[in-house]
Amino acid sequence: MSAVQVPLSPPRRGRRPDPVVLHPVPLWEVTADPGDFHHALDVQMRRHGDTTYRLRKAILACGLEIDPHAITAWRTGAKTPQTPNSLAVLAAIERRYRLDPGYFDRRMGRWRALVGHAPKHVGSAESRRLAWHLPDDFQARSPLEQAKILDWVRTRVLSGGTEFRRYQSEMSRHKFGLRFDGNGPCWLQAPARLKTEMADLVRFKSNTLTEIGSERSGVWGEATAVQRTEHLALMLGALAAPVDGPVKGFGLARGRLTLGLLVFPTVWDWYVQWREQRRGFFAGWEAEMLLLGAAFTRERTGWIRQRPSLIEAVEPIEGLITSGDVERAQADWPAACERAHRHTLARYKEISRVARIHRDPFEPILPILEAQSPVGEYRKIAEEILARVPDRRRHPRQAAEAIRSFLMIRFGLHLGLRQKNLRELLVCLGGAKPRSERELERRKRGELRWSERDDGWEVFIPYVAFKNAGSAYFSKRPYRLVLPDLGGLYGWIEDYLANHRPALLKGAADPETFFVKTVKVTSRSAEFSQSGFYEAWRITIQRYGIFNPWTERGAISGLLSHGPHSVRDVLATHVLKLTGSYEQASYAIQDTPATVAAHYGRFLPQDKAALAAKLLNEVWAA
Repeated sequence: MSAVQVPLSPPRRGRRPDPVVLHPVPLWEVTADPGDFHHALDVQMRRHGDTTYRLRKAILACGLEIDPHAITAWRTGAKTPQTPNSLAVLAAIERRYRLDPGYFDRRMGRWRALVGHAPKHVGSAESRRLAWHLPDDFQARSPLEQAKILDWVRTRVLSGGTEFRRYQSEMSRHKFGLRFDGNGPCWLQAPARLKTEMADLVRFKSNTLTEIGSERSGVWGEATAVQRTEHLALMLGALAAPVDGPVKGFGLARGRLTLGLLVFPTVWDWYVQWREQRRGFFAGWEAEMLLLGAAFTRERTGWIRQRPSLIEAVEPIEGLITSGDVERAQADWPAACERAHRHTLARYKEISRVARIHRDPFEPILPILEAQSPVGEYRKIAEEILARVPDRRRHPRQAAEAIRSFLMIRFGLHLGLRQKNLRELLVCLGGAKPRSERELERRKRGELRWSERDDGWEVFIPYVAFKNAGSAYFSKRPYRLVLPDLGGLYGWIEDYLANHRPALLKGAADPETFFVKTVKVTSRSAEFSQSGFYEAWRITIQRYGIFNPWTERGAISGLLSHGPHSVRDVLATHVLKLTGSYEQASYAIQDTPATVAAHYGRFLPQDKAALAAKLLNEVWAA
């Protein structure tokens, strides 16, 4: 059979493809700076005579891949580059047009981390946290340098960098505190009897009027009640945690837990020693818990002292409480309470002598406190946020979160409020009538409202809303401060209320607070919880506050993650450095001079000499 001959294809007609020009000659000079990325790319493509096809061909010649639809989307503003490959393409375009490195990136206003940027071996949850803090060329770096960067981000940014934060991060992986609110896994739920006892304790310490036939000393506010409940939940949870588990608890069955156990000195000794072994040393936390136990068993006013029925639920526990201990307590409850009272006070004194400071609250913000102007240094974080706010038209939610972060920092620096007062601050919207002082007292919250008298935004907070409401600072008078319109603050407040706050709410029920969460599908409420507000502040510091040498983002070198309470430290230290007056510093944080002297005196000695020298040197300048 003869071979089939295939006719040769005729030569292609038409002109040959144009060769790829490495650096096309610009057709005109740019006189006005294109402010945003999309406009800048469009201008530069037209200026160099590039079509989407021609530009993609040049990019392919550089060994990079790019979809032509992606270039069109970037040029029209439908999308922005969000992958390492996209940024490599941008760098190639900058080289093609002889633009400065980072020309497009600076105009992009990037609002999120790169997609697929973190190492492949990292879990998805950690990957999302890491990605924001990794340099754009992370994947192109050597394995040794990648490991160095990851270690820096994990220790200096995400975990907080301090010994306490690393300890806290490690311990928080294994939950053991009991839950009284019905949330959380079944194995952490407090039994019904214990819930009833805890409810009785909180009611006894929180009610406005003492129960008939009972006596008490001191009243718990809402925040104190939550805190005390959490502390007792940890103690009881440690007793119930398995002996052979990561927590290494006592292994007591949850059904045998009762607050009546707190009348036995052996229970207190086991708990404080368990904490000492877990941490490696005693801290002030154990001493405070012992004082709480002493208060519960105090004569006349102690809650446990007035609840002899608690002993009915107590059973002997091998290695902790003998049957003889239980019988003696049943026979003479006041004597058992007195033994517990004396024991906890004695242990408090012993532990106080050897307790070490586990958490230095100033360590994360030392670079700021040691600066000549702490407030001026912290202000750099707010300026960094504004420098990186994304375009509201294209990324409304991300822009709203950035402006919320900016206002959190600004309000913190101007007001010096505790987290609770700042988080729960209400707002009077749209020319509505401000809430009355009586209503705010009932709700124990403050309000941001427009003051016609002062022609400015006023923060009004009744004294009962403060943790230290009985302090001489307030003298039962409300806190009132008109915010200064500095740095365009009023404009940002009005923009937030008109545009960004609604973008965060997304049509959800308005909690009436000034600061609101980003409402998502899983959100139950738009109002910040204590932990939610802390985390929002902490993420703000991680993204905008901590200077990252690998990405060159962030405002302050050496800063570590911290929460909103640190701003009070900044304000008090700033006033101390300028005036040397504990009294004036106390005005900045609504506290007493004695409290300021006890907490912030460490920052004043070197500044005292400088203040004195300033006065003496005026003689020589005369």
